[in-house]
Amino acid sequence: MPVSLQDKLVVAISSRALFDFEEENRVFDAQDQLAYMRLQQERLAVPARPGVAFPLVRKLLAFNAGAVQRVEVVMLSRNDPVTALRIFRSAQNEGLALERGVFTQGRDPFRYLRPLGAHLFLSANERDVSEALQLGFPAARVLTESVAAGINYPNELRIAFDGDAVLFSDEAERVYQKGGLEAFVTHETSKAALPLSDGPFKPLLAALHQLQQQGDASGMRLRIALVTARSAPAHERAINTLMKWNLAVDEAMFLGGLEKGPFLREFEPDFFFDDQTGHVSSAARHVPAGHVRSLPGAAPRGA
Repeated sequence: MPVSLQDKLVVAISSRALFDFEEENRVFDAQDQLAYMRLQQERLAVPARPGVAFPLVRKLLAFNAGAVQRVEVVMLSRNDPVTALRIFRSAQNEGLALERGVFTQGRDPFRYLRPLGAHLFLSANERDVSEALQLGFPAARVLTESVAAGINYPNELRIAFDGDAVLFSDEAERVYQKGGLEAFVTHETSKAALPLSDGPFKPLLAALHQLQQQGDASGMRLRIALVTARSAPAHERAINTLMKWNLAVDEAMFLGGLEKGPFLREFEPDFFFDDQTGHVSSAARHVPAGHVRSLPGAAPRGA
C-alpha cells in the first residue's frame, strides 16, 4: 500500500526556521553560496543550535505516540544535499524524528508544498513565503530575531493567531485602511451576523482543531488563542465567524489597539502569526513570531 501523508498535519519548514544558521547566513550574504556550502561542510560534525521554530516543531512531533503518527514535519530548504547531512544530524542530536526533506540548492522550494499537502510552511525567506501564500498555503516568515519560546507548558502546544488577514480574510482590514476606525466599526457592526471569508490560515486552524479532537494518547494538549486589535462591538463578527466554521479557540483577546506583545508574553505561545509588521516586531520581543504577508486576491486552497 502506498505511503501517504493524507491523514496527518503536515508542516514544511526551512533550515533557518528550525535551526540557528544565522552565522552561516551572514557568510552567504557577505560572500556567496559556495562559501556558505564550504562552511556548512566544515561543520558537518557540529550540531546546529535550535532556532526560533524549534520548540514548535518539538511539541508538534510529541503528538505522535507509538504507532499513531498524527504529525509530519518535512524539511523544505534551499540548502544543498551536503548541508542536508548536517540538518538531519542536528535533528537526530536533538531527538527530533525527522525523516523527510527536500533540498533544492538555491532553487525555489515552495513548489513542493502541493505534493506534500502542507498545512503550514515556515521559512526565513520572504519571497518563498509570499509565493507559498499566493499558491494558497498557510505560510509565515519566521523572525529569526524572536526570543525563545517559554518553558512553562512542556505538555501543551500553544499557538496564537491574529484575526483579520490571517484567520479571516482581509475584507475588514481594507475597510479600516481606506476609511479609518469609524468606518471599520460601522462596517463590522452592520455585518456582525455575516461570516467573514476564509483567511490564509483557516486551513491550519482546521487541521489543528482535528488534531485536538483526535484524543491525547500522547499526553500532549493544544491551546489556541485569537489575539486581535478588534474590540467591541466588532468582536461579534469574529466570534460568529468561528462559530459558523464550527472551529473554536480557547482564548480570545480583543485588545482594541493595545500592544499585543505584553499579552502574548503572558499567554506564552510557541508561535504567533500576524500580518502587521508592527505587531509582529512587538511580539518578537516576547515570543516566537512570524509575519503573514497580506496578499490581495490570494485565497486558501479549497476556498
